Amino acid sequence: MTHKTREKSIYVTQPTLPPLKEFLPYLEKIWSNKILTNCGPFHQELESALAEYLGVKHISLFANGTLALMTALQSLRIAGEVITTPYSFVATAHSLLWNGVKPVFVDIEPGGFNIDPARIEAAITPHTTAIMPVHCYGHPCDVSRIERIASNYGLKVIYDAAHAFGVQYDGNSVLNQGDLSVLSFHATKVFNTFEGGAIVSPNEKTKRHIDHLKNFGIVDEVTVVAPGINGKMNEISAAFGLLQLQNIDSALQKRAAIDAQYRAGLSTVAGIVCPSAPSGAVTNHSYFPILVQPGYRISRDALFQKLRDADIYARRYFYPLISEFPMYRGMPSATSSNLPEASRMASQVICLPIYPDLSDIQLENILNVIKDV
Repeated sequence: MTHKTREKSIYVTQPTLPPLKEFLPYLEKIWSNKILTNCGPFHQELESALAEYLGVKHISLFANGTLALMTALQSLRIAGEVITTPYSFVATAHSLLWNGVKPVFVDIEPGGFNIDPARIEAAITPHTTAIMPVHCYGHPCDVSRIERIASNYGLKVIYDAAHAFGVQYDGNSVLNQGDLSVLSFHATKVFNTFEGGAIVSPNEKTKRHIDHLKNFGIVDEVTVVAPGINGKMNEISAAFGLLQLQNIDSALQKRAAIDAQYRAGLSTVAGIVCPSAPSGAVTNHSYFPILVQPGYRISRDALFQKLRDADIYARRYFYPLISEFPMYRGMPSATSSNLPEASRMASQVICLPIYPDLSDIQLENILNVIKDV
């Protein structure tokens, strides 16, 4: 069977873009007031709107999620070693190296994608100062167990919540967990500001310190209180975020519908497993990972190539593991024998395209490629 009904190349994620005419009034206001950056009116408005929508007390906008991760570590004065996961985007570990902190990798949960709390305690040393878990694919970590471990050992917890916009666990925002949570608003995320990110803080004092750090440490024209960086979000990105926020509920509903279609269409395909979020979680369907297991007729990499040949830009996400890149693989914690579950997931996973504008024809085409093997 051939697949000639493609409307266009189908990517794993695509930015959600509103009509240009809806964005023009925002641009006109920016041009009129001549405030392009430095925490202008749209920046402040978006912070307030996001705090209300997400159910968090304090949020600080950033130019991107990586700067936000780096600043979160700086704000808590993290040093020494930080326990984290190899099953993530490289920015998770890179933010540690940029702060002179040593990442210590521990395995993910069997059958899941998040850091295994049972492995964290064994990795703690006198040099450990913090834990950096990742809510992978918007699936919440076991936050209760992580909090107990952190409390017992006096460790900070910084959640890489790049995938977790709007995610709830047991009726509460998962972003309120830990000492800080860090979001990404990259163009491929559920909610985006072209490029952007944010740190969720538990109190006003912490937010004020973070806001100083993202603006060179400047308090006023003659006062600098910290060696900060330029991490501020500009007004155009903030305005775009305000416009995106108006349609976020509709986008999440469309993602949920696509998720359900995938699950129904793949339910009878031997060797293809569609993992679900943990019980009690309300996820955002930011990704749709499948596992290509030995019962399937061809290998994961062969299926991946068939999808690419059909102009379907799925991704083996996350493959390779962070621990396999040159700057990390020499670390004792980076060995594959220390990370058997993460290694297995990395060898089986494919993230299929999921975004609000994915059409029924495109989705059917994707399912047909997988079923026709």
